[in-house]
Amino acid sequence: MERSSEGERSGGGGRLFQRRRPCRFCVDKMPIDFKDAGLLRNFLTERGRIVPRRISGNCMRHQRELTVAVKRARHIAIISFAEER
Repeated sequence: MERSSEGERSGGGGRLFQRRRPCRFCVDKMPIDFKDAGLLRNFLTERGRIVPRRISGNCMRHQRELTVAVKRARHIAIISFAEER
């Protein structure tokens, strides 16, 4: 079996490393407000779950603030706990 030097490898086969995107709240210096339902819905799935930090690109501090804001908005019925089917 001959190996080419073009960069083809056998085995390993994981995903390519992609650069982490910067935190949206750190870059824009925007506050997280539990009354802003439009902003909070960007970080929820169709089923109503909070999008994890590794997917949303938030830093740890802002992800925690976002989680608290979503829970507050759910508690006072600004956003629903789950979408209707």
